[in-house]
Amino acid sequence: MLITADFFIINAQKRDLDFYIVQAKENSPLINQAENEKKIVSLDLQQMNRILFKPEINVISGFTFSPIISRDNNTSSFHLISEGATDYIGHDLALTDGGQYQALISMRQPLLSGSKYKAYVNKAEISQQINENNITLTIHELEQVVGYQYLLCIRSLKEAENSLYLIRNLEEQYELIQKLVENGVYKQTDLMLIQIELENYNLEYKGYRAEYISNLYDLNLICGISDTNVVELQDIEFKINPESVAKSRFLTGFKLDSLNILSEQAVNELKYKPQLTLFADAGLNAAYLPYPRRFGLSAGLALTWNIFDGHQKNIQRERSTVNLQTLEFRKNNFMKQNEISRNKILNQINSVEERIILNEMQADKYKHLAEAYSKELSLGEASIMDFKNLLKDIAAKNHELLQLRMEKQFLINSYNYLNF
Repeated sequence: MLITADFFIINAQKRDLDFYIVQAKENSPLINQAENEKKIVSLDLQQMNRILFKPEINVISGFTFSPIISRDNNTSSFHLISEGATDYIGHDLALTDGGQYQALISMRQPLLSGSKYKAYVNKAEISQQINENNITLTIHELEQVVGYQYLLCIRSLKEAENSLYLIRNLEEQYELIQKLVENGVYKQTDLMLIQIELENYNLEYKGYRAEYISNLYDLNLICGISDTNVVELQDIEFKINPESVAKSRFLTGFKLDSLNILSEQAVNELKYKPQLTLFADAGLNAAYLPYPRRFGLSAGLALTWNIFDGHQKNIQRERSTVNLQTLEFRKNNFMKQNEISRNKILNQINSVEERIILNEMQADKYKHLAEAYSKELSLGEASIMDFKNLLKDIAAKNHELLQLRMEKQFLINSYNYLNF
């Protein structure tokens, strides 16, 4: 009985790598977080603008009673609010004034805050650049990860295609040998041998088909696509990106981190600048019994200036210097590691290309040998066992050649990630 395998994604929807990269960017939680952090930075700067330039207005109210028992004039009497007594039991009137009654509207307005606000603006701009750079690096990493998984799918797909090609070829030989068996040229056992080999290739094909579907699900998972359809992926061939004359984009992060340390230091040192504040209040502010004549207003200026705090400013500056030194060391180490990795990958690519050329030459020889065997089979002159073994060798060589070509694509994908 002849087993026929059909290609499992005939007439299926076709998708390319760009489709998956776009989906991965749209569904990336890291990119979403960075975009929201940009909004938070903007809101923080708006809030600081209000703190430094807008007045703060509050309502202040409070009522304090200090009742006493007066013993003036040799009589004892209870006074909820005392307007003056010399001999009494209760809180000292010199401290309490007999009570306190406030119902004020208070206003505080910072002055001369322009230089402080510039420090916050500078820090906000650097934070925005850091978020933008994080988005750029996240997109680049997504391209590498999605590209890697996409290549896994392509490899499984091509393996399935190679198996299907061998099945089709063997099916043709099966029909030919079946006729030759009927004519007594080959034995029935020869036909059974071909049929068993055909079944083996069908099993192999189904294995690669299942592997492709599994890899496709993983690709959808990475990109945040809730799709169960088996789609056909368009073939792709990565090219080595030329080395940029400018500095690596990875170094932008180190530069921005350095600027961020300096901007934080500048913000920390704002507390050592003099702060001038205008304050004013209006309303009731009275001791003893309140009445309308105690409604009024007051205004003034307040100056605060930290002139000594145990040299904390110097300690903070030293911390910033140490952080900058650590960052510089990490940057230099990254540059060395990146260069070593890129050179290693380039060497691997050259080695794989040499092996591809040799295997292509061998595959071409196998192709001509298979054609010669097919002619001999049609004449009943070739051994079925030898033909079966030849098919195994051809399948192994095709598999090896495909693995080398895909390995080259994986290496280029990794190199392009580092060469950014």
